[in-house]
Amino acid sequence: MRVLVTGGAGFIGSHIVTMLAARGHEPVVLDVLTSAAHLAAPPPPPAGVEWVRADVRDGPALARALRGVDAVCHQAAMVGLGKDFADAPEYVSCNDLGTAVLLAAMAEAGVRGLVLAGSMAVYGEGRYDCPRHGRVRPGPRTAADLGAGRFEPACPCCGAELAPGLVDEDAPADPRSVYAATKLAQEYLAAAWARACGGRAVALRYHNVYGPGMPRDTPYAGVASFFRSALARGQAPRVFEDGGQRRDFVHVRDVAAANAVALEALVGREPGVLTAFNTGSGEPHTVGEMARALARAYGGAEPVVTGEYRLGDVRHITASSRRLAGELGWRAEIAFAEGMREFAHSPLRGTGDARE
Repeated sequence: MRVLVTGGAGFIGSHIVTMLAARGHEPVVLDVLTSAAHLAAPPPPPAGVEWVRADVRDGPALARALRGVDAVCHQAAMVGLGKDFADAPEYVSCNDLGTAVLLAAMAEAGVRGLVLAGSMAVYGEGRYDCPRHGRVRPGPRTAADLGAGRFEPACPCCGAELAPGLVDEDAPADPRSVYAATKLAQEYLAAAWARACGGRAVALRYHNVYGPGMPRDTPYAGVASFFRSALARGQAPRVFEDGGQRRDFVHVRDVAAANAVALEALVGREPGVLTAFNTGSGEPHTVGEMARALARAYGGAEPVVTGEYRLGDVRHITASSRRLAGELGWRAEIAFAEGMREFAHSPLRGTGDARE
């Protein structure tokens, strides 16, 4: 299968390209190499992989790149919460306009297969249960509560303490950041394309992806990258809130494998439909646990819990990936402890040495 991988030089995209080549496919990399994602030249793709340096918003370049392509793996996007709301136009342009231009080019080229990089961020907060009211959806946390150290969402009906659980794909969307809103819009655009063109589409809603080749701590990096960069500088990782935020940390090679499996299964899927799949390890951990595991594996300073917070951050979001396992047979294979040990001694993107 010839697969165009947009963002194929990026953190996740480069692992997907390597995975596809290893499985006998023909990946084609399309990447604009933005400075926000690439602090230095990215590692070269596997031998024989075609490379197109272009923006996903460049329609003529896309038309050329799509010649002979069987499916698209769309990874190109701005990620993370960014600096502030001033980033909103660029997020919408890169993520949503870029996806619209790509889908229009695919429609014109007759390419009818798509795997989209989705995000857990579309859910907002995760699943919560109240002992009295059952499943509830707490609203955004306030600055007053966060400033007072009240980090846990309370039942919106009675104020009781809530029990967090695993969110599944049928949970309603509730994006709480510009990034999250653009990722949900990408899914809507892809679903509209599938209906209009008879396309087959899958959205993989990534949870917290980590692993070798993560970008260094830019405003668009993930929490694992921030902690790893701090350790490399000889500093203690700084953990916001009380460190009790629950996340699902999934290794990048497992995510690459999920993309490969989804691409290979497209031909048997119903046309005209987009299906979303959570893509997580199924092994929740707190941010504090992750920071401690990484620091100990690195041999660095113990994390410092600061009590600081960012408005818009959610408290708990962990995945049920049973649908992906049941329908496509994918399961994460790299355990948390093993992955953190490897990540502690792997180079970050933009550096040349594991210990920097």
